[in-house]
Amino acid sequence: MWWGTTIEAPDPGRLARFYAELLGWHIGHEEPGTAIVAASPQGPFFVFQQADGYRAPVWPPADGEQRPMMHFDFQVGDLDSAVAEAVALGATAAEFQPQKNVRVLFDPAGHPFCLCLDEA
Repeated sequence: MWWGTTIEAPDPGRLARFYAELLGWHIGHEEPGTAIVAASPQGPFFVFQQADGYRAPVWPPADGEQRPMMHFDFQVGDLDSAVAEAVALGATAAEFQPQKNVRVLFDPAGHPFCLCLDEA
């Protein structure tokens, strides 16, 4: 059973609040150095942990730079409004956008994530 995913961050509480607002989830637990965002009391969970010396990944990947190790993909019904909402919450749109139906953004800690248009 998949319980959740742990993400390193320079400010776990701030990043947890960003994703909680973006997804409509709630903060399930917070203490110094750790914050957990939950979809429900049973999960799934995002755990944000303090990372001293944190270096944000670079998108698109570049030789000699910190590469993205993973990213989240979120399905949305309206790409423009979802991007605007994410930016209002603290995300930044990436300059390089590889697909017309996907937008790459960076969360407040610099992790890339994608908003993917549901064209069904």
